[in-house]
Order: sequence, then structure tokens, then C-alpha cells
Amino acid sequence: MRARRGAAGRPGGRAVMALACVGLVTSVAACGSSNDSSGGSATAAGTTAAAAPAPAVTVSKDGIVKFQTPAAGSGKGLKLGFIALGDSVPFSKLVTDSMKKNAQAAGAQLVVCDSQLDGQKALDCAKSFKSQGVQAYLNFQVDQKLAGAICKAGPQVPVIAVDIEQQPCQKAFMGAANEYAGFIAGQAVGKFAKDKWNCDYDAYVSLESTASVDASKQRMGGYRKGFQSVCPGDLKNEKILDADRTDTARTKMTDTLTTLPGQKKIVVVSINDDGILGAIAAAKTAGRSGDIYLSGQGADPSAHCAIKTNPNWIADAGYFPERYGEIGIPYLIKAAKGEQIDAKLLVDHQLVSKDNIDQLYAPKGC
Repeated sequence: MRARRGAAGRPGGRAVMALACVGLVTSVAACGSSNDSSGGSATAAGTTAAAAPAPAVTVSKDGIVKFQTPAAGSGKGLKLGFIALGDSVPFSKLVTDSMKKNAQAAGAQLVVCDSQLDGQKALDCAKSFKSQGVQAYLNFQVDQKLAGAICKAGPQVPVIAVDIEQQPCQKAFMGAANEYAGFIAGQAVGKFAKDKWNCDYDAYVSLESTASVDASKQRMGGYRKGFQSVCPGDLKNEKILDADRTDTARTKMTDTLTTLPGQKKIVVVSINDDGILGAIAAAKTAGRSGDIYLSGQGADPSAHCAIKTNPNWIADAGYFPERYGEIGIPYLIKAAKGEQIDAKLLVDHQLVSKDNIDQLYAPKGC
């Protein structure tokens, strides 16, 4: 999900800005469980319980690789495949366009099959790849539970999973460094909560995905670690919603806001930006836009203007989907040729906020 949200060449050819953290990111972990929805352990109104020193938590950047344009002619004579999520999701369209662009640059034939966010359609895509003689393929289908059946139905060739685990056939996983991406955004939200409210917020709402189990667990777990590294202790009034699509998030966030009457310091984090856009719509309809403080994952164009102009959008983890083909295609070509590739091919995420969105993307019409 968004689960999905990744990256391709940015407008103006700007290079990805370097992350401030290199190697390992170390923080202080939370004390106690992160599943408390009772309002935390405040000792009195307007105060926050003191937390005992917690053990250090390490979030690794192992597996992160650099974007690279494939060598011209490196894919000549190869027929490659890509099971896409479809153009209806802005993030996915950017990924697909990047795969096409880089396959063309390499001189490879790329067969793109749109799964339309449907696991059964992804299964049909895999079958078609087998009949067409695809020599290696990238799989970005959303239903992790069907991965085994899709692996079996497709050609027995190298497979690179994109953002969602596709066991047992994946030779490598490319896309989000999920825990790290969640951590850097969660840490930014925690810092905001500490600076603005001394960590005395009202509720923590996490928009997650049951379809993309591993990505959701790692990414949203990273959010919790990052947030609690700054605001330690049990998460206050935590609400976990299966809401990784805009319409679903709008509906479920509408219901959730009714359970939080009069509360004006509601932290909302999401596995992707689709969820955040749905939460914004719900709050606007309820007349409570100022009550929610937001952070998503992806920073794709659908969110650029909101990141720039919404004062309550704290920060996103940038995935740069418009550059995913600069990882997927070069490594898929190597795999198709029988070369050894690493098991992890992860994006070098960075924090995106109103402070640097113009430098990264220069969004128009905001």
C-alpha cells in the first residue's frame, strides 16, 4: 500500500536530497504496550505520566540501494513482465510509468498487466506471462494471501516483489524500507507533538492495511517506534483502522471522529497518502479539519499541494515512485541473465514536508 506509495526522476532532474541519518537510526523505545486505547497513563488532567528510561531501539537501513539508469542495450532481447496495481492509484501509475521508461532505455520488451487492485486479476496476469514466455517479472499485486497461488501460476522465472511480499517465488524484494520509512515520519510527528503540546495529545489513529500484512506491520510499527522515541509511553486512545484507500478512510474516519467528541489534538498516521486524504475529507465534512494532525507515506503528486498548504500535515516519508524503475528494471535484467542480486533492494527514503516540498517537486497550482 500505499500499501503501497516509491519513486522516479524528479521534475527538473533534481537529485534525491541526502538523509541526515546514515547507517542506523537509534532512538528510545516506548515503555509498555502500544495497543492501549484507554487514553494512556496520564496522572492528571493536562499532564503526562513520567516514563522510566527505555531500552534503545535500532532501525536499520540495510538493503537500501541507489537509483540508477539502466545501461543502454542492457535489456536487448529480453521479455520482462510487470504486474501493476493500475493507473487508478496515482502512486501506482508513477511506478508503472517509471518501469516502462527504464525498460525502454535498456532496450527490453516490458509486458505490463494491470491487476486493478484485484488478486484474482493478478493471478490471470501471471498465467498470461507464462503463455507469453516472459523471462523475469516484477510483481506489485496487492493481495499478499494470493502470492503463493500467483507464484505457482506464473512462469518459473526470477521474480522481484514490489512493496508487497510475494513469497515463495520472489528472488528479491524492492520498494519501501518499511520500518525505517515509518520511523522517520513517526519521529517527526512525535517531535511536533512534544513541541506543540508537550506530548499531551488526545488520540493516536493509525490507518493500516490487512491486505498488505507485512508492509503494514513494519511500516506502522515503525511509526509507533518513531513517535514513542520522542513521546514515550503507551499511545493515548489508540485507534487502528483498516483504511488504506481514500473512500474507506473517509468512512471509517467519520465514524472514529464521533467517538472522539470535543478532542482537538488527534494524531492521524497512515500507511499511505490515500488514507490521509480520506481522513481530511472526513474531518472537513464533520467541521473538524483543525482537530486532526497528519502524516502519511509516499509523498506522491496526489498529496503535494496538501503537504504544502495544509498547516496540519506534519510530514511524509518520501518514496519517489517516479524513480522505482531505476531500481526494478536494472536488477530485473540482471536476474533474467542469471546474475546474483541482493534479496533487498530498498528505497532511500527522506522526510518530505512543507519546508522542502518546493525544492523536491515544485508543485504547481497550489
